[in-house]
Amino acid sequence: MNCLIYLRVSTKEQAETDEKEGYSIPAQREACVRYIKERGWNLVDEYVDRGESARSADRPQLQEMLSRVKKDLNVDAVVVHKIDRLARNMEDHVAIKAILKRKDVSLISVVENIEDTASGRLVEGIHALMAEFYSANLASEVKKGIAQKAKNGGWPTKAPLGYKNERVKIEGRDIAKVVIDEEKAPYIKKAFKLYATGDYSLTELLEILTKSGLRGMSTKSYSERPISKSQLATILQNKFYTGIIPWKNMEFQGNHEPLISKELFEKVQEVLRIRDQAGERKRTHPHYLKGTLYCGECGSRMSTTLAKGQYTYFYCLGQKRHNGCKQKYVLDADVEKAIDQFYKDIQLPKEWADKIITNSRKELAEKELYILKEKEFQEKRVSKLNRERQRLLDAYLAEAIGVDLLKKEQNRIAGELFETETRLGVLSARNDHFEKVIELSIEMATKCHFAYTKALPKVKRKLNQAFFKKVFYKDGKASTDEFAEPFDAYFSSSSNKNSLVG
Repeated sequence: MNCLIYLRVSTKEQAETDEKEGYSIPAQREACVRYIKERGWNLVDEYVDRGESARSADRPQLQEMLSRVKKDLNVDAVVVHKIDRLARNMEDHVAIKAILKRKDVSLISVVENIEDTASGRLVEGIHALMAEFYSANLASEVKKGIAQKAKNGGWPTKAPLGYKNERVKIEGRDIAKVVIDEEKAPYIKKAFKLYATGDYSLTELLEILTKSGLRGMSTKSYSERPISKSQLATILQNKFYTGIIPWKNMEFQGNHEPLISKELFEKVQEVLRIRDQAGERKRTHPHYLKGTLYCGECGSRMSTTLAKGQYTYFYCLGQKRHNGCKQKYVLDADVEKAIDQFYKDIQLPKEWADKIITNSRKELAEKELYILKEKEFQEKRVSKLNRERQRLLDAYLAEAIGVDLLKKEQNRIAGELFETETRLGVLSARNDHFEKVIELSIEMATKCHFAYTKALPKVKRKLNQAFFKKVFYKDGKASTDEFAEPFDAYFSSSSNKNSLVG
């Protein structure tokens, strides 16, 4: 009887090594050849798929073997080590078996003694179903294992740029861990530090990093190459660099060493938010007020245009949308003059500032006991939310809840944890820190006009972003309906200027 043998392993490592309970390529080949020789059959050829999953029949060597079976009338049997080497889902097994049957080719398993009888076909079907169950169950267990690794502080996949995956021996066990990439980590730290200043756009930052030598990780397909702007944006928003494991909308404390502080990360996120809200992209006619200035007539953003190649005018973008706005084109110098006057109008008088500082010191002393009690309450809330997140994860791993509910609840818990931990950070600060913050911000408020008149355009942009959420211009005057924190407590007429601690 003329035989073909089919061999398969699902990982590259098994292809040439004896592991995984004797299922390696050499072990399978030896068992199949011995089986054929013992019966005096003739081995015609062998087909080997190395590192190919049996969850799909789309395997090159399998397809080549089936194509030969269809054409070569001299093939009498296909010999495999086990049924699951051929297929691990019932649909593919039935399809492959149908092809063999049409050509009167027998399927023979070395391990499972399958006969071409009714009972033999039943046993064969059971083995095929068991292979499918094993494959599905293995996939489920792998997902659970990955989630469990993230929960324990490990990183289940390829390390982000600035780190590298490494395997170490611990008590005789081969353990995978993530360690700092000493070559690329400095570039990541530099990226966060530079962007946190607010002086660079993503495009400018990418150019600086690329010129200084930053390259992405090499792969089997290509060597190291410069990263893209979108990759840089992803890096700047990745909490992994703070020591956190973000996984499937969940967050866990990682075992890896942080590259940056949480404070620096939050500062970068704030710059990203400001730039997104202000829409401050590099344009043909740059101006430090662009992104901050809005039309006082209709509320639309104001932009600039260049007239006669030398005069810069601000105009309402709402007019381009034909919203009926009657705001006229305004020379940039007139707008700058109005903003300068606005700073002068809101600047805090010194006697008022002294009164606020005195009252804030008194309030801080009175609230010391209250702060200690609230801190204890918030710490208990953090513990409760962490326990709730753990129970939720356990329920998901036990398949008691679906992924949609998991994500919804994890988002809720993450939001509450962020608020609680932020509040704890505020409560954990000492009173003298609060006092310094209040005194420093009040000093800025009492000198904001002087600082603004002396500042360079780039600094004026930052001051506008620090003091205002939006500045409106109408009829030669500047105004705002919302100051940025903490200056809303000093400048807004509706705020209580005698209560600043909250």
